Amino acid sequence: MRTVPLKKRLLAEFFGTASLLCAVIGSGLMAQRIRGGNDGVALLANTLATVFALYVLIETLGPVSGAHFNPLVTLVMWSKGPLARTEPAQAATFFIAFQLLGAVAGAALANAMFDLPLLHASQHVRGGWGQWLAEAVATCGLVFVILRAPPGKASALVACYIGAAYWFTASTAFANPAAVLGRMLSDSFAGIAPASALGFVLAQCVGAWGGLQLAQRLDTHPTSPETP
Repeated sequence: MRTVPLKKRLLAEFFGTASLLCAVIGSGLMAQRIRGGNDGVALLANTLATVFALYVLIETLGPVSGAHFNPLVTLVMWSKGPLARTEPAQAATFFIAFQLLGAVAGAALANAMFDLPLLHASQHVRGGWGQWLAEAVATCGLVFVILRAPPGKASALVACYIGAAYWFTASTAFANPAAVLGRMLSDSFAGIAPASALGFVLAQCVGAWGGLQLAQRLDTHPTSPETP
């Protein structure tokens, strides 16, 4: 199969991450306006918008870039070997940089649509061991689902998992350092205060490692050491 040029893949990662964060933040802003004091309604609206957007973006951009939209997913995919053997070492760095830029752009676009300053810090403080454990669990599950999804089913499985994790985790399942960055830049229901960000990202790193280890231990077709 012909390899997609790196420039196109970087554009796909930028656009996909921007679109995802725009959906997450925009739905949070809309939910904040219409919830009438009901946090359950706000979370449901935020969840549905995220799930639908994630499914569509993975389906449309997966064939171009793999639809990572997440620095930890990029690092995990490179660590598994095939991508590292076919890409220059700096390609992963470029992917992550464009994902982070996309997260900022998505936050700015969502803010602009709701007549807010393009970029402003969230005041939504999130922290404590329960929140950090939730982020580790959410990210572990996300990486596990991505690595174990049968061919052609990753988009639906990832979207379903994130939708479920919005409700069963205390943190509402950011599971993505790029999402943390974007959510820091909009003071909405979906936001996170900058002071809370480091704990979330560290927990996500631990969770991603755990998801990779679990997926490898359950792999029924391990790669032989002799395989070139």
